[in-house]
Parts: sequence; C-alpha cells; structure tokens
Amino acid sequence: MSYLSKTGLLFCFLLLITSCKKDDDFTAYFGGQVINPRNNYIVFSKDDKVIDTLRLDKDNRFFIKFDSLTPGLYSFKNEPDYQYVYFEKNDSIMVSIDPSDFDESIVFSGRGEKKNNFMMELYLLHDADRNKTYNVYDLEYSKFIKSIDSTYRLRKAFYEKNKAAIKWSNEFDFYALSRVNLNYYTKKEYYPYIHARRTGKEVRSQLPKGFYDFRKTIDYNDTKLLHYSPYLRYLSAMLNNMAITKDHKSSSLQEQLYRDNIEKLNIADSIFSNNKVKNVVLNNIAFSYLLEDQNIANNKKFLDRYLQLSTDDSEDNEIRKIGNAIQLLKEGSKLPDVKLVDSNNKPFDSNTIKKETVIFFWTGCAMAQAEMIYEKINSLKKTHPATDFIAVNVDEDREWKKTVPQFSAEKVLQLRAADFTALRDKWVITKISRTIILNPGGTIKNAFANLMDEKFEEELK
Repeated sequence: MSYLSKTGLLFCFLLLITSCKKDDDFTAYFGGQVINPRNNYIVFSKDDKVIDTLRLDKDNRFFIKFDSLTPGLYSFKNEPDYQYVYFEKNDSIMVSIDPSDFDESIVFSGRGEKKNNFMMELYLLHDADRNKTYNVYDLEYSKFIKSIDSTYRLRKAFYEKNKAAIKWSNEFDFYALSRVNLNYYTKKEYYPYIHARRTGKEVRSQLPKGFYDFRKTIDYNDTKLLHYSPYLRYLSAMLNNMAITKDHKSSSLQEQLYRDNIEKLNIADSIFSNNKVKNVVLNNIAFSYLLEDQNIANNKKFLDRYLQLSTDDSEDNEIRKIGNAIQLLKEGSKLPDVKLVDSNNKPFDSNTIKKETVIFFWTGCAMAQAEMIYEKINSLKKTHPATDFIAVNVDEDREWKKTVPQFSAEKVLQLRAADFTALRDKWVITKISRTIILNPGGTIKNAFANLMDEKFEEELK
C-alpha cells in the first residue's frame, strides 16, 4: 500500500473519531513524512519552547496524538529549517517535507490543510517578492512607493479571496493579515536607510507627512506577535530605521555599530511597556550585536546598558551567557576547553598546538559555502606554509562521515565537535564563517575573525 493510500485511510479514521468531539475536547493530531531528512527527528514548538521531539521511523515518518492542544500558531523544524503550522480545535494535520528544498516542498493535508497551505503559499509569494524587488530600494520615492503599493494590492487581494473561500477563524486571520501587512510595512521601514546606503542620497526629508502612520496601527505589546517571524523582521527594520543617524561617517564602523545598537536598546525601552515583550526585543538586539561587534570594551559597555533595561534575570538568560563567554575569549587567553574528536572519536588535545593555527568551521548542510571555505583554506596554505589549519565540522557524526571525504585537504586536521552545544556556548560559534586564530602555544590571537573577509590574511604571519 502506498504512503498516500495509508495517509488517506488514516484520515478516514481520524475524521470518524473527531466528528463527534465534545466541546471541551481539544484532541489534535500531527504527522507526516520527511524525504531525505537531515536528521532523524522533527522538533514541534510553540513560542520558541519545545513541546515534543518527534522521532522519524524507518520510513522517515512521524505521528503524534495530542490529548489536548491549545488552538494557535506552532512551528516544526527539521534542523536547521523551520516553518509554522496553525492548529484549530481538533485539527488533524499531515505534512510532507523535503529538506533539500524545505519551504517549497511543504504540503499540508487533512483537517486544517486549507488555511495552512494558504499561509505557505503566501509565505512563498512574499519570499519571491523580496528576491524580485531587491533593487526597489534604489528607486526615487515616487517609483518606490508605486512598486510596493502594487505588490501590496496583489497580496491583499490574494488574502481576501482565500479568506472568503476558506472562512477561517478570527484567531487565524490575525496571523494571516499580519503577514500581509507587516511585509508591506517592513519595506517602508527599510527604504530610507537602504536607499541612503546604496545611493549615497538622503531621502528622509522627501518622505510625505504620514509616511509612518502605519506604526500607529501596530500593538507593539501584543504577545501573540512576539515569536512570529514577519513581526520580528519588521521590528528589526523599524529599529534600524529609527536608530541610524546622519553622522555615520564621523566614526569607525565599530563605533557606529555600538552607538546604533545602544540607540536601539533605548528606543525599545521607550516603545515596549510589556516587560515580557520588551525583554524578548532587548534580547534580539543584544544577540545580533554581540555576534557582530567583538570589541571587548564596547561589548562591556553595551551589556551594562542592556542589564539596566532588561528585567530578565533568569539563570538561562542567553545574553548574559554570551557576554560572559565573549569575555573569556580575549586576546592572549587560552581557548575554553571544548571536546573535539577525529574520525575515530579520539579526542584532540589543544595543548599540542605549537604553531600559529587557524581553526575554521563548516557543515555539510551548506555544501556551496563549504566549497568556498576550503578553496580559501587551500589558497592560504600556499601563502602561509608555517601556519596549521584545523577544520571543525558541526554536523552529527554520521553526516560528517558522509561529507568529510569530499573536503579532505592535505595538511588540514579534520575534527568534529563532540558536543555542539558546548562549542556554541563556550566559543560563541553561531556563524560558519567565524574563524579563530591562535598564537604559537595555543593562546588566542583573534577569536572573532571572519575567514571570508578580504582582509583576513593580514592577520596571519
């Protein structure tokens, strides 16, 4: 019997058992199949909190019955990709996923399929819009607004048509309409500072009165939006737009970055009155900044201001952890101990480092980027023969052993992080392009170098 046939029988059964539910029965079902999975589980979450980890069976399928599932917006992830799924009362939803083309492959079926397939189609339309309108921010105002207004009308019409046909709930409509509107608002927030950056022309003074009136329609303290990516994307654009000032060229890039992000903290403090919302926004600002600017002195001043404004004093506050970890990665310090192993699971002893050493990172989940990284490393080996190179893979062991033969390079020690969480937390590894340069003897020369930076080679002997 085919998978689709089995799925059809399953939903005949599910429809029977859900057709006469009591009013207080919130039973729901979620399942599906992952084609060519990157890992053997699906993470099911709400508001960034994991509800369950669903293991794939031998046919890469998963299925779970929830005895009680509160209606609302959830997410599912086959790392590193994720998407949303909305559950009404007693929905029974199946999803098909192919991680090699994650978003484009997703198809929902079962009770609740129509609204979720609409939301996926809307997401893909907006994603295509972003790609097609990359240069729209270069246009003068009249052409810019004509372009984005035209696209907005098309997306709004698509939304209205589906709303009338599917007759979804008001609760779902909140997220559907928010996605349409926030995508449009984000473009308006992007325009002034992206236009200035690309063309060198200031456009703020040319914007008509009322250009930002849409801001008055947004409830910035609504917790329902707090973990919704269109809203977070909008907030990032808005804070950037409000924080960036005209005197950008009067200071170094690091000082600009520090000043603008301090301003973002202050703006967030003035806009958000709900502490839960404010803390999440402050954390997002801090997280982005601390991973960009690795000026230790600036980081300390930034964290001091963050701690003045944030009321999140929990032990698992990620920003506090990142701040503490960064302070341990100062020039001249020893790298915090992280277990790295070779293909035979033999631990690597960092005390054996005798020469200048470059530690770089890669993943089989981004093959094109891995090829670029190794191309750069092979070039550096020729120009810096006295430097050692260590490749650290961040995949699971079985995935690493599949891909490492494609990237074996002469005089490059191939290792894997035995515990990626420890690697991420202690070495603050959140970007694959991040590179660590060690002095002879193993002390830190620069723990926050970027391998793909055109000036990277200047840091080597």
